[in-house]
Amino acid sequence: MSVETNKAVVLRFLEEFWNSKKLEVLEELVDPAFVNHDPSNPDVRYREDLKQFAITVATAFPDAHITQEDMIGEGDKVAKRWTFRGTHRGPFLGIAPTDRHVEFTGTETYRIVNDRIVELWWNWDVLSLMRQLGAIPEMAMVGTR
Repeated sequence: MSVETNKAVVLRFLEEFWNSKKLEVLEELVDPAFVNHDPSNPDVRYREDLKQFAITVATAFPDAHITQEDMIGEGDKVAKRWTFRGTHRGPFLGIAPTDRHVEFTGTETYRIVNDRIVELWWNWDVLSLMRQLGAIPEMAMVGTR
């Protein structure tokens, strides 16, 4: 498949699965043998785990929207930088709803085979999210005058 086709799969995954919350598109875009690599959320390993995580995110942040900032591709890989924005209205990672608006960033690298996502590597700013939710105190600025 072409790099442009792979980018289109990733963009569709973002817009339909995450932003429009069309969970059924997961069956079409994500391979049954899918493996997820997220060091901050190691229990989310397979396609069904990802679906359950998306439900958790949608419940915790019903107004969530993810904006694609950059996307590049080469071969069977597509990398994306994104910004998440939403209001914390439901439990998330053990934190009760705070009604706080959050904004944090992340990057993902997808491996795509035959128009389907087969692997995904994530890095997202969990520390920033936890600070915004009040779960971790703000650190004092080092070297402030």
